[in-house]
Amino acid sequence: QHEGREPPGERTGAGTGFIIDPQGYVITNEHVVAAADEVTVRLSDEREFVANVVGRDPKLDLALLKLKDAKDLPAVQLGSSSTLRIGEHVLAVGNPFGLGHTVTLGIVSAKSRAIGAGPYDDFIQTDASINPGNSGGPLFNWRGEVIGINTAIRPGANNIGFAIPVDDLKSILAQLREKGHVVRGKLGLVFQPISAELASALKLSNPKGALVAQIEPGGAAARAGLKAGDVIVAVNDKEILHAEELPRSVAKNPPGTQIKVAYLRGGKKAETTAKLDTLEDDALPPPVKPASRGQEPRNNQLGVEVSNLQSGDGVRVDALAPSTPLKEIRQGDVIVEVDGKTVKDVDQLEKLLSGAAKGSTLLAKVRRGDSSRYVPIPIPQKK
Repeated sequence: QHEGREPPGERTGAGTGFIIDPQGYVITNEHVVAAADEVTVRLSDEREFVANVVGRDPKLDLALLKLKDAKDLPAVQLGSSSTLRIGEHVLAVGNPFGLGHTVTLGIVSAKSRAIGAGPYDDFIQTDASINPGNSGGPLFNWRGEVIGINTAIRPGANNIGFAIPVDDLKSILAQLREKGHVVRGKLGLVFQPISAELASALKLSNPKGALVAQIEPGGAAARAGLKAGDVIVAVNDKEILHAEELPRSVAKNPPGTQIKVAYLRGGKKAETTAKLDTLEDDALPPPVKPASRGQEPRNNQLGVEVSNLQSGDGVRVDALAPSTPLKEIRQGDVIVEVDGKTVKDVDQLEKLLSGAAKGSTLLAKVRRGDSSRYVPIPIPQKK
């Protein structure tokens, strides 16, 4: 989508994407097009195409678009993120703040970062400058191959950005084209990370693996003989070093797949085979319904109307005004944390926002469905 003068009651947003097929297939972030009624793609030669969203995967935050009446377009080459090395140079291309075709250079700081954005966090961290508007754009290696999709930033930090590894895209691309959504395998358990204290209590030599906290009755894990208290240490012979690697390792397999699970029980290692069930996808959040002209939501200077939850901490976003600077928050989101502090109710949210310095940016944690993500909250210069 591109920015411009907004008719009353309408919102426009901007993001980035890249062409993967000469017939007009484009990859971007799912959050860039999630609430869009119409998507327009502008190419580097200034041609514009209306695009249809043909596939979505909110869990990985990826979307596949098809440009109408497009043919013989230049397309990028997809590389391999598995061969990407720490310290390697990368180039980010995008549309930050509406500055189209901006290129920034950096290095890879880390791989497999988990930042709380979703259940399959597996981010490449880079110091190539990434800003609002870069979302969905390509991260190139020095050979001109796409090895990541720029997706997230850490507000308040200097040049810390995160990209989805291209191998994650390649693993779901066929399903996005053919089905429009992604079907994943399900093991049927609840797990938790292992702290040093837990490792000591479990008599483990180091805090590796994923601790099984709960087993779904009749699920794949239960049928395979897994029990609460087991420590899963490998899936299909790939070691699970950190607990967040478990859902990624399982979800790469389609339903009905037989996977090998290695685990520790009572200090002894054992193996079992589990036949995966189907992971039911979460319903997409309701589309944003902007406030009507002249009716700014009343709660605060950010143009957002919020309310308390019936139970538990957090504040629900009920409406957003067209003028709101909160471009990454949707109606139905639950704000659970601001600036590292738990948001218990509307009054506390107001206090945190009013106490922030004008022109600063706060880091908020937002729950959307069963996943969470960090989003920036810019505080206006004038209150």
